[in-house]
Amino acid sequence: MPPAKKRPRAYDHLRTRTAVLAQFAHVRDAVAALTPEQLERPTRLGDWTVREVAAHVAMGLGSVSRFLALPEPPGPGPGLTLLRWPSVTAAHAARISEDVEGLAADRPDLTAVYEEVEAAFRADVPASGTGERLIPTRVGTMRLTDFLVTRTVELTVHTDDLNAALGLEIPYDRQALAACTRLLADALADRAPGGSVEVRVPPFAVVQCIEGPRHTRGTPPNVVETGPLTWLRLATGRTRWARALADAEVSASGERADLDALLPLMG
Repeated sequence: MPPAKKRPRAYDHLRTRTAVLAQFAHVRDAVAALTPEQLERPTRLGDWTVREVAAHVAMGLGSVSRFLALPEPPGPGPGLTLLRWPSVTAAHAARISEDVEGLAADRPDLTAVYEEVEAAFRADVPASGTGERLIPTRVGTMRLTDFLVTRTVELTVHTDDLNAALGLEIPYDRQALAACTRLLADALADRAPGGSVEVRVPPFAVVQCIEGPRHTRGTPPNVVETGPLTWLRLATGRTRWARALADAEVSASGERADLDALLPLMG
C-alpha cells in the first residue's frame, strides 16, 4: 500500500511577503555598494558574472508584478502546485538566461532597477489580502502566495551565490531562509514518498521520505541531517552529495540514508 500523502504545508501570505521584501533589501543594499570590478567577477553559475546574478535577483522579484499585470487565469485552481515547482524550473533555464543577460546589458544602473522593482512589488502586492489570486507564471498557473514562496528560494539561493562569489556576508532573513528550506525539504518528500528515512534541517524542517520500513518511535534507523545553507546547495546542485559528506557538512546514518540519486531537486 503506498504511503499516504500529507496535506501540503501552508504559508502565511503576509509573512511571506515580508520575508521576500526583507531578503530583497539585503541584496539591494549589498549590490548598491559593489564596485565595477566586483560586478564583473565570475560566479559558480556558468558564464554569469556577479552583475548577471544581481540582475536575475531583480528580475525574479519583478516577475511578480509582470504576472499580476496579466489577466487572471480561469479557475478552479492552480495548474502548478508549490511542491511541483522545483522540478519544472530547469526546462525554462535557457530563456531565463537570455532575459537576464539582456537586462544586465540594457540596464547597467542596477540601483535604479532595484528601486523600480521594489516599488512596483509594494504597490502590486499590498500588505493585506489572502494571496489566493491565480497568476500565469512562466512555468504554470500558481496561487500568488505559492509564487511568493518560490521567490524566497530564488532570493536565498542567489544571496548564497553572491556571497560565494564575493566573499561577503549578505544576511539571510530568517523567515525567507525558513520558507526556502521547508519548500525544498517538502519537495524531496513529495518526490520520494515514504517513511524509512528522516531528513532533518534544523531548525526549520524535518521530513520523512523513501519507501521502506516505516519508523514509529525512538531514534530512526536512517537519518540525514544538515544545515539550511548546505541543504539549499544540495537541493539546487551547488554542492554534490559526496562532497558534502566528505566535508562533514551533512551526516547520514543507516543503510538507506543516501540521497545522492534524488538530488538535486532543481536544475
